[in-house]
Amino acid sequence: MPDSVSQFVPQSMPRSHRVAGALIGAAVGDALGAPFEFGPPGQFSARFPTPARGVRTEMCGGGALRWEPGEFTDDTQMALLLAGSLVERGGLAEADAFARFQRWAEAEPPDIGSQTRAVLGSGLPWDAAAAEHFSRYGHAAGNGSLTRATPGALRFAREGTAATMDAARRQSALTHGDPAAGEGCAVFHELVRVALDGGDPLAAVPATVALVASAHRDRWSTVLAPDWTPDRATEPNGAVWPTLGTAVWALRRGRDFAEVLRLVIDRGGDTDTLASVAGGLAGAVYGIAGIPMRWTSVVHGRVPGTDGRLWQLADLHHLAAALDGSTAPPYEAPETRRLEPREVADGVWAADLDGARHSATDFAVVSLCRTGTRFEHDVQRFAYLTDDDANSELDVVLSDVLDDIEALRADGRRVLVHCFAGQSRTGLVLRAWLRRSQGLSATEATDTVGRRWPHLGLWNESFTHALERVH
Repeated sequence: MPDSVSQFVPQSMPRSHRVAGALIGAAVGDALGAPFEFGPPGQFSARFPTPARGVRTEMCGGGALRWEPGEFTDDTQMALLLAGSLVERGGLAEADAFARFQRWAEAEPPDIGSQTRAVLGSGLPWDAAAAEHFSRYGHAAGNGSLTRATPGALRFAREGTAATMDAARRQSALTHGDPAAGEGCAVFHELVRVALDGGDPLAAVPATVALVASAHRDRWSTVLAPDWTPDRATEPNGAVWPTLGTAVWALRRGRDFAEVLRLVIDRGGDTDTLASVAGGLAGAVYGIAGIPMRWTSVVHGRVPGTDGRLWQLADLHHLAAALDGSTAPPYEAPETRRLEPREVADGVWAADLDGARHSATDFAVVSLCRTGTRFEHDVQRFAYLTDDDANSELDVVLSDVLDDIEALRADGRRVLVHCFAGQSRTGLVLRAWLRRSQGLSATEATDTVGRRWPHLGLWNESFTHALERVH
């Protein structure tokens, strides 16, 4: 674990990768941190001192509310409610968003913040409930509005700094009457906007703090300063200041998405919210391909008070794109040739999409393409890999896939690798696996796979170059 500031280097990647990374990263952080909520510091690393890549991963579930592995909490539930309103109403319609929040609260979700519950159950209208609560109690700077801020950050990022910070304050005021909470959401929105544009959100902190309302500027400047650490917080991390401060602190010190999340969850306390906020920001920086596939593949949950649908990875992908302006319908995978699984290396098999979908369910499946709905297999990992020039993070994804295959094989599972046609992406992973597991050269690995899997496709030059870099 680093004890000094890491050298931050913004990475070049398509905007869509960052958009998906932000929304899915927030949900992943929520689910990853939930089992450790209100526990002492260091529990995450004590339980998982090294990455858990096999059948059982760090998405362990449990906690006081007995979350399922990968299940998100009220943090993501409220974010999805806000996102739905933003997409369906074409922007921030406060009365609509507040009504959705109320229906959710009336459905008695298993986890809801005390302040949020009080405001939504007050019986007052949307433009008075939070303000009345703040005037009565004087303490309303919790992190509840910050943890649902990622959808708004995505929706308003293209409209510029002023618009996104204004929207952040307005959505925060629906449940949190303290302007300090709104200023934290505004800072978060702007840092995400910078990241989505490919910039360095850490470098943007001073200019962003300068746009904070003057009455709150000094306090936000303190917790977002490069030398601030969570140990210097003057309130529990359920408050908005240490929540965002800890997320930025971890982004400065973490070397990748996984380490940023480890740092914040190891702080203890309000771990699901800390990790959700950090996950949204780090996801915008590292993109969807930078989030370990063993985490993204299992994130899921339902939103009380709605239609009861089960939200999974593909749904979050589609919603993220819609928040960024896409009008494309949800993806439905067409039929493929249904190539039957064939063993290409010891315990590692190949197929196309439908061949994998209909395969024996004891396979651990590694999907290298979109599948629409999940398969019936109890272990299915989704790698974000495209067969074009958009693979700016190709080496990161390939390493993640190979590491998971190695761990799943060590757990005694047969691993079935597939993409849509079972050709180029599948061929890359099979050849890379032979390079790693058997020490073959790139040419030897290609020849071996070609003999054992005649559907191998070799048209992607970026894959050829990536194969040479595999050790």
